[in-house]
Amino acid sequence: MTLRFQSRTALVTGGASGIGAATARLLAGEGARVTIVDLESSSGAEVAAGIGGHFHAADLSDMAAAEAMVHDLLAREGRLDILVNNAGIGSLGEVPDLDPAQWRKVMAVDLDAVYHACRVAVPAMRAAFRAEGRGGVIVNTASLSGLAADYGFAVYNVAKAAVINLSRVLAIDHGKDGIRVNALCPGLIDTPLAAPLAAIPGLMEKWTRAIPLGRAGRAEEMAEVIAFLASDAASYITGSVIVADGGAGAHTGQPNFMAEIAALQPG
Repeated sequence: MTLRFQSRTALVTGGASGIGAATARLLAGEGARVTIVDLESSSGAEVAAGIGGHFHAADLSDMAAAEAMVHDLLAREGRLDILVNNAGIGSLGEVPDLDPAQWRKVMAVDLDAVYHACRVAVPAMRAAFRAEGRGGVIVNTASLSGLAADYGFAVYNVAKAAVINLSRVLAIDHGKDGIRVNALCPGLIDTPLAAPLAAIPGLMEKWTRAIPLGRAGRAEEMAEVIAFLASDAASYITGSVIVADGGAGAHTGQPNFMAEIAALQPG
């Protein structure tokens, strides 16, 4: 059996749990040498050990930490083929309710960290392309919430929208360098990020009713999309925004008129 990522090196941020951990396992299972980066040292190291990978503890909202992360990987592996920017946090609140520190924290993790990692990774991928003719792939995890607004998700919406356009900017600027860049926009996924909302009685049932497939997605399903985008099968795909949301974004947001009319009919 041919492994899609044999002899490739991959770096997965936010790899200690959820989509990041599922992606790290899938890439490693198909031959990649994977480095997991996360603030959660114990769980990150456990995932890395389970796939024969390497764990690097870092806060990528700090530029120096991102530089050290990539330099460490290059010293160990010699190259970087795949970067998956998956680290992220959420926050509830309307704009007037968000203090500057809360706004800055979400932007630092959800947007700045992506910029920092790409700023260091792109030169390494560009050098490999010029030397060997093989560039690199970047997949940035954005969100369905980056494509439209949600009530009370102000800073998260803004940060994820910026990640989408950052992905497009990178794609058009660095196609000449053999680097493909795409954004994945998951909908509701059963991960630790969604856990606080899922713990509210009745909320998850109401949420999934708005999804045509009737359920939350799984981290492993998102990992499959990321792996496809990172593979040679997607060699002509760059600057794209891939939505994997169970159909949640397919409707206008208006009521289900047929159901509403039926409920109003006598008898």
